[in-house]
Amino acid sequence: METHNLTYILEFHLLGFSEDPDLQPVLFGLFLSMYLVTVLGNLLIILAVSSDSHLHTPMYFFLSNLSLADIFFTSTMIPKMIVDISTHNRVISYVGCLTQMSFFSLFGCMDDMLLTVMAYDRFLAICHPLHYVVIMNPLLCVFLLLVCVFISLLDSQLHNLVALQFTCFRDVEIANFFCHPSQLFSLSCSDTLIKNLVTYLVGAILGFFPMLGILFSYCKIVSTVLKIPSSVGRYKAFSTCSSHLSVVCLFYGSGVGVYLASAVSYSPRKGMVASLMYSVVTPMLNPFIYSLRNRDITSTLKRLHHCRV
Repeated sequence: METHNLTYILEFHLLGFSEDPDLQPVLFGLFLSMYLVTVLGNLLIILAVSSDSHLHTPMYFFLSNLSLADIFFTSTMIPKMIVDISTHNRVISYVGCLTQMSFFSLFGCMDDMLLTVMAYDRFLAICHPLHYVVIMNPLLCVFLLLVCVFISLLDSQLHNLVALQFTCFRDVEIANFFCHPSQLFSLSCSDTLIKNLVTYLVGAILGFFPMLGILFSYCKIVSTVLKIPSSVGRYKAFSTCSSHLSVVCLFYGSGVGVYLASAVSYSPRKGMVASLMYSVVTPMLNPFIYSLRNRDITSTLKRLHHCRV
């Protein structure tokens, strides 16, 4: 395969879901609808939390920030893909590719970190209810949010620093519908040691440690809830974290499960499906999970609807 020097690469070519002209209007309508549902659904969550003083608690504080991160996360990919489908042009500039990769890493990491912090919040609320208000004070909530932002920025800049070291590429075809970091790294003909180190480091930051923290929190939660003598009390305790647990399972299950299937028999299509699941489908379903399984959010949204009517 021909090696391209960086000085001659001004753009990359993204792989679309289909080259069939008859399917382009269908794909355009599908992804536009998914994007609008994602943005509107998450904006409703933010509106509900900000407008109801009863929802000014640590759990809903992190939830509203998760919704905001989901909006930006999806916006880094879907608008570009919608434009590509409508213009029949899947070209992205070198600078645009690095920018998209940077924002994808930033807001994807934010999602991951916020889900971990929310698991810690539920752990304190259920396992240490008497000390919860003292521990999860507004100062600590802001501090944890800033830690999430700092780690996300560090991850994003780490990807950029590595990508900027590339001096040549094997190809200009990216086998995805956006500039996924792993896809861009795989095209580089530079030293693989640095790429592998960054890949494993980021995998540990975004995968192993957050999942370990979430598993530890829920092991403690389950152990504490099972000690509650009343079945009603156990149900109430589990219901406070059921929405978060559903989102965690959807986020990690879709990403890890599809990627494991792709590793057995990899193909660009399977890689795109994996990316679509955790970067588009999961942010779109999050508002439905939290609104349908959460009475506080549901009642606030109904109240806002009646006020507008």
